[in-house]
Amino acid sequence: MFKLSKRRLAWAGFLVALLITGCQTVQTTRGGVVGVDRKQTMSPLAPSAAQIDATARQQYAQILAQANKKSALNRDPKQVERVRAIAQRLTPHTAVFRDDAPRWQWEVNVLSSDQVNAWCMPGGKIAVYTGLIEKLKITDDELAAVMGHEIAHALREHARERMARAAPVQLGAAVLGALYGQGAADLGGMFGQAMFVLPNSRENEQESDRIGVELAARAGYDPRAAITLWQKMGAASGGGAPPQWLSTHPSNDSRIRDLQEYSARVLPLYQQATGKK
Repeated sequence: MFKLSKRRLAWAGFLVALLITGCQTVQTTRGGVVGVDRKQTMSPLAPSAAQIDATARQQYAQILAQANKKSALNRDPKQVERVRAIAQRLTPHTAVFRDDAPRWQWEVNVLSSDQVNAWCMPGGKIAVYTGLIEKLKITDDELAAVMGHEIAHALREHARERMARAAPVQLGAAVLGALYGQGAADLGGMFGQAMFVLPNSRENEQESDRIGVELAARAGYDPRAAITLWQKMGAASGGGAPPQWLSTHPSNDSRIRDLQEYSARVLPLYQQATGKK
C-alpha cells in the first residue's frame, strides 16, 4: 500500500493552514432597521459569489425539469399567481439591504409536494412547496414571512458562508485525494451540500428571521404573522423538530421572543406601507 511521507503530509497541512489564514471579512448586506450588520468571513477556498450564482441557476433548472417530468411543477395556477404576487411585492425592498438584489434574475415556482418547505437559492431562485401552503392553511402575511426569511438567506449569502466554513476541510480531503490520484470534489456537490444538507446555524436563522420581518413589513404584510407562522410550525411538528426550512433546532421560547421584539420594531414600516395602525 502506498504511504504518504511525513514531508508530503506536512506540505499539505501547511497549504491548508496558509489558505485558511487568507480568509476575508466581508459585509454582504446593510443592516436595515433590524440592524443585521454582522461581518462574515469568507474563505478564499470557497467559490466566488458569481460561481455560486451560476451553479444555483443550473441546479434550479434541473429541479424544475425533474418536477415538470413528474407533473409537479406549477400545477395550480391560482397558487402560482398568489406566491408570485407576494414575491413581486417583497423583492423591490431587498434594495434596503443590498443594491444589486433588485436586479437579480428572480424566479418563483410552486412544487407539488407534501413537504412543509420553501427555499431561495443564491441569486433569487425561489421554490415554495404545496405542503407549506395547504397543511398550514397559510395566510398571505404568513407566506410573506416564509418568503422573506428565505430571501434573507440569499441576501446574506448564507450558503456561500457555509461553503466557506467547510472549504478548508474539503481542501484537506482534496489534497490527500490528489496525492492518492483522486479528483477534487465537484462544485455542484459542494453547493448541494451547503444549500440542502449543511444546517443553518442559529445565527443564520436569527438573521433571516429579522431581515424577513422587515422585508414583509416594508411590502405591506403584517410582520407579526411571523409569530403565528412559527406557532403553526410548532403545532405541525407535534413538539418535535421544526421543518427543515426554519431550523435544525427545536422550536423554543427565545425564538418567539426575538420575533416578537423585531416584528414590533418594524411595525411602523408596515403601518406606513398600509396606512393601518
